[in-house]
Amino acid sequence: MSGTTHPGGLISHPPMQRPNPRLASIDALRGWAVAAMILVNNPGDWGHVWWPLEHAEWHGCTPTDLIFPGFLFIVGVSLAFATGPKRDRGETAGLAGALWWRAMRIVLLGLVLHAVAHWAMDTRAFRPFGVLQRIGLCFGLTGSVAVLLPRRRWPWLFIALLLGYGALLLAPGGLQTGSNAEARVDSWLLGRHAYQWDAATGLAFDPEGPVGPLGALATTLLGLIAGETLRRGALQRLWTLALIALMLGALGSLVWPWNKSLWTPSFVLWAGGWATLALAFFHRLIDRQGLPPLGQSFGINAITAYAGAWLMTCLLEGTGWGAKLYASGFAWMTPWTGPLWPSHLWALAGVAVWWAVAKLMQRRGWVVTI
Repeated sequence: MSGTTHPGGLISHPPMQRPNPRLASIDALRGWAVAAMILVNNPGDWGHVWWPLEHAEWHGCTPTDLIFPGFLFIVGVSLAFATGPKRDRGETAGLAGALWWRAMRIVLLGLVLHAVAHWAMDTRAFRPFGVLQRIGLCFGLTGSVAVLLPRRRWPWLFIALLLGYGALLLAPGGLQTGSNAEARVDSWLLGRHAYQWDAATGLAFDPEGPVGPLGALATTLLGLIAGETLRRGALQRLWTLALIALMLGALGSLVWPWNKSLWTPSFVLWAGGWATLALAFFHRLIDRQGLPPLGQSFGINAITAYAGAWLMTCLLEGTGWGAKLYASGFAWMTPWTGPLWPSHLWALAGVAVWWAVAKLMQRRGWVVTI
């Protein structure tokens, strides 16, 4: 499953104090990301999924591959706005500790959801690493950077992290499946507890394992830089940043192919460029031109939508109700529409359920935080 936080995707926080009010565009962008997460993670039939709604098998980039980096990018953007006023006033004492306490709660929630999935669906083994765990780690580290490091040094840290991680990926074993640095660490450290494990060879790989956060952290730092740029009203610089990231991402793919599983440097720039474009686009239309912030209800209660969709999947899969509901409610149309439409309509129905829940919570003024 994929996820998001606030600040940084899943976690909601009180509105910002002036001079940096909470921007509706950020909530809306987060909401679209959450909706996309639910859509791609819950098809009715995994054997029949339209290719844009699937991940690339290894090298390459599909629209679905951009969703999780978009979540982490929003983590950084939200951290810029959440910490900015206190940074401006020099009131950062204890702030890093508070951010790390929230980061650990995100990690704990991820572990709980994985434990529920392991128990309800009788998976091969408990998986300790996952999306929320990666989000929590990136949230804590990026929050520390925002609070403890002068902002003029943020770009240099981003560049150093990209180049250092890129050099690690080019070590012996390269970017091949089974022999890359991530796979070697996962095989040694995680074994059967990884997302992928071959009992015959002992080889393991986890796309959210302990090496990949280096690339994911770079994505979150790029979000922090973009968020600070937006916070200071430099929209033109935001467009420029997006175009530079896209161009460098395309050029970098000649050395490090786009690869979400390894979170290669070129993938950081390519996915981050699209996320920056989306942020600038949403800000222009919603905050400056006054268009309705569609998706905002999902964005301000992302924790409910994400965790709720996860638990609903565990319930339906663990009890067998999901297969029965799909057969009676959607699969019957297969002879007339083919297998893709029922599979995708099931996923859209899941999005609609949690949109209705989030909309109701918004109307009642309910915001769930951790």
